Amino acid sequence: MKLRPLVAIVGFLSTSLIFCQNKQISLDEIWNGSFRTERMQALHSLNNGKQYSVLNFNRQDGSSSIDIYDYQTLKKVETLVSSDDIKAIKGFFDYSFSADESKVVLTTNEVPVFRRSRLGEYYVYTIETKDLVKVSDNLVQEPNLSPDGTKIAYGYENNLYVKDLVSGQVEQITTDGKKNEIINGITDWVYEEEFSFVRAFDWNADSNKIAFIRFDETEVPQFSMDVYGSDLYPEQQVFKYPKAGEENSKVSLHLFDLETKILTELEVNKSYKDFYIPRLKWTNDPNVLSVQFMNRHQNELDLWMINTAKESSKLVLSEKDKAYVDVTFNLTFLKDNSFIWTSEKDGYNHIYHYSKNGDLINQITKGDWEVTDYYGFNEKKNTIYYQSTENGSINRVVYSINIKAKDKKPLTKTEGTNSADFSADYTYFINTYSSATTPPKYTLHNTKTGEVIKPIKDNDNLTEKLSNYVMSRKEFSTINVNGNDLNMWMIKPADFDASKSYPMFMFQYSGPGSQSAANRWNSANDYWYQMLAQQGIIVVCVDGRGTGFKGAEFKKVTQNELGKYEVEDQIQAAKQLGNLDYIDENRIGIWGWSYGGFMSSNALFKGNDVFKMAIAVAPVTSWRFYDTIYTERYMTTPQENPSGYDENSPINHVDKLKGDFLLIHGTGDDNVHVQNTMRMVEALIQADKQFEWMIYPDKNHGIYGGNTRLHLYKKMTDFIKKTLGTEPKGI
Repeated sequence: MKLRPLVAIVGFLSTSLIFCQNKQISLDEIWNGSFRTERMQALHSLNNGKQYSVLNFNRQDGSSSIDIYDYQTLKKVETLVSSDDIKAIKGFFDYSFSADESKVVLTTNEVPVFRRSRLGEYYVYTIETKDLVKVSDNLVQEPNLSPDGTKIAYGYENNLYVKDLVSGQVEQITTDGKKNEIINGITDWVYEEEFSFVRAFDWNADSNKIAFIRFDETEVPQFSMDVYGSDLYPEQQVFKYPKAGEENSKVSLHLFDLETKILTELEVNKSYKDFYIPRLKWTNDPNVLSVQFMNRHQNELDLWMINTAKESSKLVLSEKDKAYVDVTFNLTFLKDNSFIWTSEKDGYNHIYHYSKNGDLINQITKGDWEVTDYYGFNEKKNTIYYQSTENGSINRVVYSINIKAKDKKPLTKTEGTNSADFSADYTYFINTYSSATTPPKYTLHNTKTGEVIKPIKDNDNLTEKLSNYVMSRKEFSTINVNGNDLNMWMIKPADFDASKSYPMFMFQYSGPGSQSAANRWNSANDYWYQMLAQQGIIVVCVDGRGTGFKGAEFKKVTQNELGKYEVEDQIQAAKQLGNLDYIDENRIGIWGWSYGGFMSSNALFKGNDVFKMAIAVAPVTSWRFYDTIYTERYMTTPQENPSGYDENSPINHVDKLKGDFLLIHGTGDDNVHVQNTMRMVEALIQADKQFEWMIYPDKNHGIYGGNTRLHLYKKMTDFIKKTLGTEPKGI
């Protein structure tokens, strides 16, 4: 079977260009920060539209500062606050302004809880007086200033508190919070992980009402993990984790009035009883709260407006889909409380404008491409700014368009990945650009024309450093597999000889809506792939069916069958690539992490005549072990879809194993529990299959800390070299 020629979008690799490049990338360099990129930290556009702030660190003495820069000149205007000038703190590593920018919250110390949640020590700094107020003597969660800057709300031990920054008085607004039972205003584990937010409370525009979500997780089954630590006896971490088909937290919506001190429950007349509240957000009207409700199957998303003064509610928008509806952060209210909304309802993700009552005013963007980010609305110009895949699904371009869907204009021109941060008045934007050949560059642009005004920051030093290393081009192309043109990239050894036959190592993630074949700068893994290529291995990535940014139909074809079509595509892609003269069809491997580990396991078992080896890191081995929100979104419940769960889970296909298999997991993984690997190990043992495995004590889903990452990648590298070899064979 013939493949269409591989066309490198980043240019032809000429071996004559690499004679001066003789340094080899090492694992130590990858993980010690040698290839770190310079970035603009915590960029914030000030309300005046003429200046922006960034967070600067002094690596020598550990101090930090918030510095103000002028957009037009890019010169530093002033230092707003420096840790050197504050005796009470040694330094800070994050900040956030009040709405009027009179105060700033400084983050001085944080302890991770789960992926996004933190317990921290925070201070409020008043810019004019230079007063510093500690939010709490306790480690608290999600401190959030009121719009008028006079108060700050936060979570502590599952309850909500408000501190008056003038009097210093603290008011506890909920009292029933209890670990593993009731949580007020902070999301439970599964909401945090799958709906991507932690702060489940919001201030109204007048700073006198707080709306929040209450989670009753009493009936949610609990999961326990041993924490081995260094003491004589291990400890146990116990938390509520709803696995597919099990009880979720019972969520309810509440309102606290700071003037009357009355706490009330807000209800709407939903058509379903088992539901989620994935978003809440006050409109510009201080009495009207917007809330998104979603049924458990996640194929209906309803936007409600609740008038808290009149105690009335109205369903203004309902999205329905035969598979599922994505939840986003793209709801934006304009001055008249009409709103911007993004939806896949025409088959691609696009921007829509609705009246405050939910009547469609118009569809703003349209085409067989995806809007990938919404940046904002310029009311003076009636213009919307967004990012999209209009220049190909592996690229990102920044655009402007009139709210009436006219005068669309590209604001960035360089092929690769562009993302924008606009000034408050939309006069300027700072563009972050990178590609597979260009590390991140920051440039200032004129919003009206898109023209570059000035460069701000680049990574030319890194580019110069890498010029001394043996580096290969990442060649982008498409491959027609199972009737679909799939995006892919390939990295060949720099001294590639088409007359020889090389081992091939495939990487993929493959999860719904994901993208691994993208025209952007290197991650740490990309340097690892370069290292493998230096040693004689061709590295390939193919985004199969179910991945994102090619339309809803392509993405949602895997519904109710996770692991079927994605695995078929990886197996068929490997077969077709194995037919190329320069790839040794008998030395093909595959690897992945998390969903990718689920995939690589399945590929090795079901494609045992194609893959010689596989590595699975922190894999899901049965969807019955994973959480409700993610799993049921794509699979419904195990009770409704038992065959979908069991026929595509690798734990049920261990009898097919022929090749070499390396299984890796951290025992402290609160996301994909080590239970997945333990059950897989037992199944392999009972099927009398030999394999290798590695357990990292107390490490979470990221498997990092100290020497851990280096050890992990040494382990995987040695396994690849042992099972695939690195020497090309002559033909």
